[in-house]
Amino acid sequence: MIKTLSGVWALLLGIVLIMLGNGMHFTLIGLRGGIEGFSSGALAVVTTGYFVGFLSGARLSPLMIQRVGHVRVFAALGSFMSAGLIALPLLTEPWAWTVLRIIVGFCMSGIYVAAESWLNAAATNETRGKVLSAYMIAQTLGIIGAQALLTLGDAATSALFIGASILVSISFAPILLSATAVPAVKVAKPMPLRKLFRGSPLGTVGIFLLGSVYATQSGMGAVFGSQIGLTANQIALFVAMLFAGALVLQYPIGWLSDRMDRRVLILGLASLGAASCLLGWVTGEALWSLMMAAFLAGGVTTPLYALLLAYANDALSADDMPAASGGLVFTFGLGAIAGPLIAGWAMQGVNPFAFWLVLGSTFCMIALYALYRMTQRGVSPVSETDSYLSILPTASPIAVEAAGEWAVENAEAESEKSSA
Repeated sequence: MIKTLSGVWALLLGIVLIMLGNGMHFTLIGLRGGIEGFSSGALAVVTTGYFVGFLSGARLSPLMIQRVGHVRVFAALGSFMSAGLIALPLLTEPWAWTVLRIIVGFCMSGIYVAAESWLNAAATNETRGKVLSAYMIAQTLGIIGAQALLTLGDAATSALFIGASILVSISFAPILLSATAVPAVKVAKPMPLRKLFRGSPLGTVGIFLLGSVYATQSGMGAVFGSQIGLTANQIALFVAMLFAGALVLQYPIGWLSDRMDRRVLILGLASLGAASCLLGWVTGEALWSLMMAAFLAGGVTTPLYALLLAYANDALSADDMPAASGGLVFTFGLGAIAGPLIAGWAMQGVNPFAFWLVLGSTFCMIALYALYRMTQRGVSPVSETDSYLSILPTASPIAVEAAGEWAVENAEAESEKSSA
């Protein structure tokens, strides 16, 4: 493993630093928004702005890279993102934050495309699985570490925003100084949603609903904590628990995914997610019950994304995978735009604990649809399915396509090994 990562350590270090800055800013929006007296509905619009920008960046940044190259796009987007983070405490109005979050989301998406292109080019067929897993771990550790950094300052000042901007700025040094030239980015035109749905109804609907869950957790979690009166340190711990659960549960869920009917596992994980939200709803402000609910709800979300991608790939041909990757990322983005809006309006209209109600209802919809699909299509033999995809919801179509190719190759290698 050490030998595998020796050629990409600088990229991974840069990703950790980027996620430290980006993770800080996500939680800071909820903390500072509460201090400024922004409503849940207003912060929901601000949160959605990030995902609007992110979805736009996934579409446009490959075209920008093809025109002027990775290095220029990477440096330009990094500069704009750093500036956007510094501007947040200077323009404390919901409309200004929404515009700035669109910019930050666009830049972050383009950064992912460029970084994942370099990462994919640096990996071989034999090492791609390990590299993608290390990339996932680096991102998650960066987000969790960002919550610890938030305890070092006061969200009412500009210091933490400046710190986030500095981390993003210095993150580009190891990447730009070590990255080698890569072929021009080629992203296939996303598969139309109707065709994607025909190929994998559960994969398409599940990815859309999970986009809503992920964006609500990551964007509105800090808002929820602020509105129920948690301290800044407790909010940081709450958000960290959402991502720590994913880090712990990813491997065992991936192991199960390659050994059983994936629809049953999707049903089980979505049911566990709904149960954890019920725990958060009924236990009120009991701190450690909230932390356990966050650990479990966040813990099943990222593995569910990877599981749904793997299930969708099982139903698609190898030729369709590039276009399907773009289509699935687009579908996830649509859900991510809708989720925070619904949660924010519910929190404003009912009470802050509607955060759990919206999340739990969405998990229930995933579980019920998985149960329905089990009555519509027979079980695929485990030997005929592709390997589990260790991939994060924030991944661009570049990483999703690379993970899909690796899953097919790895499944074929395992099949040949077992038949030999």
